[in-house]
Amino acid sequence: MKLHASGEDYLEAILVLHKKMGMVRSVDVARHLEVTKPSVCHAVATLRDGGFLTMDSDYFLHLTDVGREVAEHIYEKHCFFADRLIEAGVDPVTAEQDACRIEHAISDTSFRKLKEKVQGTD
Repeated sequence: MKLHASGEDYLEAILVLHKKMGMVRSVDVARHLEVTKPSVCHAVATLRDGGFLTMDSDYFLHLTDVGREVAEHIYEKHCFFADRLIEAGVDPVTAEQDACRIEHAISDTSFRKLKEKVQGTD
């Protein structure tokens, strides 16, 4: 299943919230992303059908191995770009917003090359 940027955002949000809170419910994702609960419900159903997450009997969300892999990759891109933008003098709020857009637009090849260049491993 091909994920759209919004699906990647949901997976990333679940990963971040899980690291922060341990257990994550749809309402937590709605608050974090500032979206409606019905939007989260629809996204969760789609991501569950795609094999990216599961929901237990207590309505807690859990990333599958595939979902975690996607989420960690997106989060890595997000952190990389947010950090670079902040280092360049962009205010943190704008840097976070821009990083969220860049993380979806850049190809894996370009990201890897840029990361290697910044880390001096090219």
